[in-house]
Amino acid sequence: MNKEIRALEPKAVWRNFADLNAVPRPSKKEEKVIEFMLSFGKKLGLETFTDAVGNVIIRKPATPGMENRKPVVMQSHLDMVHQKNNDTHFDFETQGIEMFVQDGWVRAKGTTLGADNGLGVAAIMAVLESDDLPHPAIEALFTIDEETGMTGAKGLEGGVLKGEILLNLDTEEDDEIDIGCAGGVDISATRSYREEPTPEKVRAYKITVKGLQGGHSGMDIHRGLANANKVMNRLLMDGFEDFGLRISSIEGGGLRNAIPRESQAIVVVDEIHDNAFAFEFNQLAATIKKEYRKAEPKMVITAEVTPVPHKVMELGVQEGITRSLYAAHNGVFCMSPDMEGLVQTSNNIARVQVGDGKIEVLCLTRSSVESSKTDLANGIRAAFELSGCEVELSGSYPGWTPNPGSPALELLRNKYEELFGDAPEVVACHAGLECGILGQNYPEMDMISYGPTIKGAHSPDERANITSVEKFWKFTREILANIPEKD
Repeated sequence: MNKEIRALEPKAVWRNFADLNAVPRPSKKEEKVIEFMLSFGKKLGLETFTDAVGNVIIRKPATPGMENRKPVVMQSHLDMVHQKNNDTHFDFETQGIEMFVQDGWVRAKGTTLGADNGLGVAAIMAVLESDDLPHPAIEALFTIDEETGMTGAKGLEGGVLKGEILLNLDTEEDDEIDIGCAGGVDISATRSYREEPTPEKVRAYKITVKGLQGGHSGMDIHRGLANANKVMNRLLMDGFEDFGLRISSIEGGGLRNAIPRESQAIVVVDEIHDNAFAFEFNQLAATIKKEYRKAEPKMVITAEVTPVPHKVMELGVQEGITRSLYAAHNGVFCMSPDMEGLVQTSNNIARVQVGDGKIEVLCLTRSSVESSKTDLANGIRAAFELSGCEVELSGSYPGWTPNPGSPALELLRNKYEELFGDAPEVVACHAGLECGILGQNYPEMDMISYGPTIKGAHSPDERANITSVEKFWKFTREILANIPEKD
């Protein structure tokens, strides 16, 4: 499988990536990939173990002549976002990712690729198995569950790692060096409702929103992409007053860290208003598509006649939840006043599920400023509490405060300029890197993040640039060969 991928340069990285992607590794179900990584380390004869939560640590001694250099932690996460197109039949718990090469990029067939953060993992594996790469003592830290809770980073105890510099290989632009990131908090709004018999003399429709780009709810949140849940709610808003519209079910979005690409609802409208509904729906759909004509050129919005469902939502709850969803903020909340172009605070309304008497809305709020994160989260909480939902804030994790005076930053910036002739962009990102969490138990560790160019992360359009991976590997080798001596 994936012979074409294994032939790419640098072979050491792509071969390990292909091996890794043959192992199912969705977040919170990493048992198989943990065993894979333990076996990998032990076969190399290296000290290999797991900690209390399942993170894998592999230690490799310094190469001859490098023993007095600062020890380095190389860190990436084992899990991957599992998203697929609706027409793709794929089981992330049993199948390996099917990859192919297209126009200089590696892609997957209808699913996420797992380059986030699999290419970082593969590069660390290549370092561990190398016999010609000068490096100081290495601690490879492979964390679990980064994508849906960062529980691996949170569970790593102080004192386990001995390294002085941490290289996080989870950045997605090869000309950037990352020195800071956003924190986040999960918001879950739930409530039950009474189902009512569907009224008589109605026509049922299956409303579908699809064809959206989706993407990373942090790194792509500033791009003005459509959120399928917000688009669907816009289509349903005021439907009862205008057409007697009643909602039977809604199924939209998926993971908190992915901008939702698709949503589907089953609704009924009064027969007497059927023609008016069809006309107004088509007008509104055309308006929405026009608004997003550049950001979402493949957007599809349809309303197809479908069998009449037996039950619909209690009317008062329907009116309340549609208004809460309209009021709840989605997208960029504010930009950073300190770093030009950096999103400071945002929210992603990631999942909306309505049916069988239950409502569930899942959000992820991110911010590089803790007080701003709390402020937006409280606003969203209030919007849903006003419609009778119980709202839980959970899984909060801190951001990573930038350190422009980092010695590791100076090393990477200088080596980048020597290798590639240009200065790298020194940035903070709106994604949730694990450095902020790891820094709580390792406050003296000098942390830096970089990586190859990956586009469309957290969506089936995820792709990795082949030339960029060569650049990333060359950069990594040069960094390790030039780690400074211990103080």
